[in-house]
Amino acid sequence: MSTTARNAEIPGTVMFDGIQAMKGYALNKMCYSFNNAQNRAEFRQDEEAYMDKYQLNAAQKAAIRARNVLDLMAAGGNIYYLAKFAGIFGLSVQDLGAQQTGMTVDAFREMLRKQGE
Repeated sequence: MSTTARNAEIPGTVMFDGIQAMKGYALNKMCYSFNNAQNRAEFRQDEEAYMDKYQLNAAQKAAIRARNVLDLMAAGGNIYYLAKFAGIFGLSVQDLGAQQTGMTVDAFREMLRKQGE
């Protein structure tokens, strides 16, 4: 089944599969590099040069500039690697989840808390 067909099964969800993995390889490789403090500093110093170093495509660069997690996922980003990127800006996984759901961070946290009851 294609990614497009599977995405229709869960509206608003980008399924991370082999196609998405190939599409996002450069983006995910760049985000993985943020495990290293020196790489994070290099990115913050010149984001454009750092994105060029990893050969991100135009859509990936635009999503990075916009700090838009949904666009990053559509561009092949894996949420686990994107968390490395978000960490540079002090964003948590809950911040990312709120962005994905269109909720405020507080509303997202409250939803999680209620589900844990």
